[in-house]
Amino acid sequence: MDIQSNIFQCGKELFSDKGFKKTNIKEIATMAGIGVGTFYNYYTSKEQLFIEIYSEENAKLKKQLTETLDLDKEPVEVISQLLKENSEAIHQNPILQEWYRQDFYKELEQYFREEAQDNIDSIRSFYLDLLREWKQQGKIREDIDEKLLPVFFDSLVYIDTHKEDIGIQHFPQALQYLIEFVIQGLTHHSK
Repeated sequence: MDIQSNIFQCGKELFSDKGFKKTNIKEIATMAGIGVGTFYNYYTSKEQLFIEIYSEENAKLKKQLTETLDLDKEPVEVISQLLKENSEAIHQNPILQEWYRQDFYKELEQYFREEAQDNIDSIRSFYLDLLREWKQQGKIREDIDEKLLPVFFDSLVYIDTHKEDIGIQHFPQALQYLIEFVIQGLTHHSK
C-alpha cells in the first residue's frame, strides 16, 4: 500500500472510531507509521483528508442507492425508498454521520461545497434525469415547467446548507419530509 493510501485508510479508521473533531494529524501519522511532516506531503490539512474520505463514502452510498432503486414504482415510493435507505446507511456509517454533527458542518461544510462540487453535480444530474424521465412519462404534473425541476433540487441543497438556521436536531427529519412534500406536490395533479 502506498503512503497516501495508508494515510487515507488510517484516517478513515480514526475518524470512524473517534470522529472528526477528536482525531488529530499526529494520531493519523503515528498510525500510518510516518512523521507529521510526511502527512503534509500528501494532504494540506485534516479537513482535506476527511473531505476525501467523506466524498468517497458518499459516492459509494449514492452508487449503492441508485443500483437498488426500483424506478418502475411511483415517484413518491421511489423517493421514500431512497430516503429510507439513505437514512439507514448514514446511521450505520460514522463518517457519513459527521455531516449532521454541529462541530463538523460549521467547520467543513463550505470546504466540502467548494472541493466536492463534482460529487454534488453527479447527485444533481441523477435526480434531474429521474425527474425529467418522470415528466416524460406523465408522472409529473403537466402544469410544472421542466425548467423548474432543477430549482426544486437546488432549493433542497440550499436548505441543507442552512441546517443550522433550521436546527440541526430537527434537520434530517425536516429535510426528509420536505423532499416527500416536494415529490408529492410534483406528482399529484392539480384539480
